[in-house]
Amino acid sequence: MKKLTSNQIRQMYLDFFAEKGHEIRPSVSLIPVNDPTLLWINSGVATLKKYFDGTEVPSNPRIANSQKCIRTNDIENVGYTARHHTLFEMLGNWSIGDYFKEEAIAMAWEFLTSEKWLNFEPEKLYMTYYPEDKETPEIWKQQPGFIADHLVPVEDNFWDIGAGPCGPDTEIFYDRGEAYNNLAADDPENYPGGENERWLEIWNLVFSEFNHLPDDTYQPLPNKNVDTGMGLERMASVIQDVPTNFETDLFIPIIDAIAKLTDGIEYESAGDKQVSFKVIADHIRAVTFAISDGALPSNEGRGYILRRLIRRSVMHGRKLGITNKFLSKLVPIIVEIMGDYYQELNQNMEFVQKVILNEEERFHETIEEGEKHLLDIIETARQNNETEISGPQAFQLYDTFGFPLELTEELAADNQFTVDTSGFAVEMEAQRERARAARSNEESMSVQTDVFRNIESEFEFVGYIQLSSNATIKAIVQDNKRIEQLPKESQGWVIFNRSPFYAEMGGQIADKGYIFDGEEILGEVLNVKKAPNGQFMHLIQTKALPLNEEQSYTLAVDRQHRINTNKNHTATHLLHKAIKDVLGSHANQAGSYVGPDRLRFDFSHFGKVTEEELVRIEQHVNQNIQAAIDVDISEMPIDEAKALGAMALFGEKYGNIVRVVNIGNSSIELCGGTHVSNTQEIGTFKLLSESGIGAGIRRIEAITAGAAIRYYQEQEQLLHDVQAALKVSQANQLLNRIEQLQHELKDAHSKIESLNSKLLQQGADDIFNDVSTIGEYQVIKANLDGQDMDALRQLGDVWRQKAASDVLVLVSKVAEDKVNMMVFVSDEAVQGGLKAGNLIKPLAKIVGGGGGGRPQMAQAGGKQPDQIPNLMEQIPTLLAEVIEL
Repeated sequence: MKKLTSNQIRQMYLDFFAEKGHEIRPSVSLIPVNDPTLLWINSGVATLKKYFDGTEVPSNPRIANSQKCIRTNDIENVGYTARHHTLFEMLGNWSIGDYFKEEAIAMAWEFLTSEKWLNFEPEKLYMTYYPEDKETPEIWKQQPGFIADHLVPVEDNFWDIGAGPCGPDTEIFYDRGEAYNNLAADDPENYPGGENERWLEIWNLVFSEFNHLPDDTYQPLPNKNVDTGMGLERMASVIQDVPTNFETDLFIPIIDAIAKLTDGIEYESAGDKQVSFKVIADHIRAVTFAISDGALPSNEGRGYILRRLIRRSVMHGRKLGITNKFLSKLVPIIVEIMGDYYQELNQNMEFVQKVILNEEERFHETIEEGEKHLLDIIETARQNNETEISGPQAFQLYDTFGFPLELTEELAADNQFTVDTSGFAVEMEAQRERARAARSNEESMSVQTDVFRNIESEFEFVGYIQLSSNATIKAIVQDNKRIEQLPKESQGWVIFNRSPFYAEMGGQIADKGYIFDGEEILGEVLNVKKAPNGQFMHLIQTKALPLNEEQSYTLAVDRQHRINTNKNHTATHLLHKAIKDVLGSHANQAGSYVGPDRLRFDFSHFGKVTEEELVRIEQHVNQNIQAAIDVDISEMPIDEAKALGAMALFGEKYGNIVRVVNIGNSSIELCGGTHVSNTQEIGTFKLLSESGIGAGIRRIEAITAGAAIRYYQEQEQLLHDVQAALKVSQANQLLNRIEQLQHELKDAHSKIESLNSKLLQQGADDIFNDVSTIGEYQVIKANLDGQDMDALRQLGDVWRQKAASDVLVLVSKVAEDKVNMMVFVSDEAVQGGLKAGNLIKPLAKIVGGGGGGRPQMAQAGGKQPDQIPNLMEQIPTLLAEVIEL
């Protein structure tokens, strides 16, 4: 076996498969593009689903790459096992309907054992296979030097994730030797393929040859595929002969840097604290890559995961005695290790450090808040003679403040408290269940259909330069079957030899229009999509006559629909540039919608865009529109486009020749959409809204041209209506009139509150005269409609001055779905053991609410005013129960 660095292993793998005719694909962004089923790119095949499900045909059916991936379904295991990671690299080679088992196995064996490549000893390699797959073991036996009794049948060797492509797989294991054996000789897991440390799985070859249909039957695929996966971290641990992935050159430099930040703690002798080194090293890798790809910490989605990883790292740093902000200092180490292959790390290093440092600073403030919250919990519990922190309380500290359970236990022990760890576990499992229920089937793929894949006719898109064209029908598909005639008054997909209709892609919606035969309209084009082999397929609704294959027709795009779409598309390019100019270069496109009616633009950003920034963004766009800048569109080699500074949608794949849209050498983007020829054609740009739509993703919606003019006219009419309603003759007098009305309204509210307070005080004697006795305590209860908390509190002050009773319960309906409630307890009753907080909780439940407070005063809210009579009736019983306790 050769001794190699991780970078050498990766490069050798890619070089080998390049020699075997594979297209070497770069690793795509961890943030999925146009795939809402995924939170992260979590496997190599996740980026290739469109080829496996048949929606697109690759230019080369042989593909290989090293793909960065994130999986976060078992974060708690990281650091405690040898090979759990949040971020990992998956080396993979794929065949989309090209080679199959025989060649895949032969290539795997050659790469592993050839002297030119890894040069593994054949006697160290074991293979598992699916028992019903009779071909695979025979193919392995044909490999030169293969040892026949190193084949192990395993029932689980069938890759199946539900509906979609599936098939048997064969896993390759490396025997690390008796020194790594962690099981007894008779242990049922002590074999290649079992859960042990001696035989380590290094590669999995999946042979997708069936479609798993929704009725749980299996049918052969029209094209058999190969999908393989080799974890770089795991392979590095084998080649570098280290106990776990964390001792490889992918992690040790990070761990060494962490050790230098501690007060003399060395990783090798850290004992249980090794876990903290591993957690930090793993998490900072994942966070660095994710932020570099455009993810940002937040309270939901992938942003929440980043925040959680950062906070876990900070807490594990505290276990190592690191109490200052340190995570951002580790980013350059990761760039040094992996920046040669992942160039984006070099480009984005300063930005990544800035984001992490900002998040660390916020969390240090949160830790202080969490400690204060925990001490408040302890103090309240002491008042109730309790000495345990409940499971839900411990989980809230973990979930809201990032406190790991062990820190809560440590601080609790310092205060002679215990923690309900079993209750915490229940809450944690409930959260996992919620996450599982909300998660899509991340790796699911559509069931293949070969009807469109088998259509290989020539096609030309002429819509950049003309809006009508003669064209001949080359294929008709209806109900997933190819037919020769599309009947009258029916719908079907039609492929022509050429078309002026733009197909939906890149955020731009499809053109609409008509099919003509001379002057007669034969059908309406409702939608246009791109077929697997690149042709545009038109969804057509026929009218009184059918359409026939190999017959020629005239295709005509709806001119106004296209013109309006062009204006909005060019406006999104201007908007993208304006956002970067105003907010910073980190604000990258994360999605868009371009139609004739409006435009929508999603982008990555830390937080809400301020009103001032929105004004500047809108001004930037309109300045470029008024400047009447020519929109230059040309095709060129991708390297030449990059040299110009052209922006590309990160994660999208581009060919060698790309289409570049250049607006005044300021906005330069790779784009296949349609545009105006000069920015002045857009007319005007009006920004309508800005909002957050997910983790670190903001959305701007806007309109242009005629839609913007209609918006201005509607706003002008609204202004006239407001003037008329307020009886103001000039628009510039409106603000003064509104301020005047606000002052008048405030004065009126003040007078009403004053009168209300006087009425309450005048009626206090009547309220306080209605005293009942419960046990040894005197109790007053009153139902007062329409009173806010301040009014109830004032009445409580009067009650306390008069010493009218031991307990006062006030309830008020303030809306159809809102109840206010306050409970007051005299100082003498508190000394006797009564507490307002204990009294109010069972009462609040009756009206669908909850609350709490100090021993002398507590308040609560409720949502069921119709239960107030029931509440008033039950007050004596419930108070009696509390008093007896």
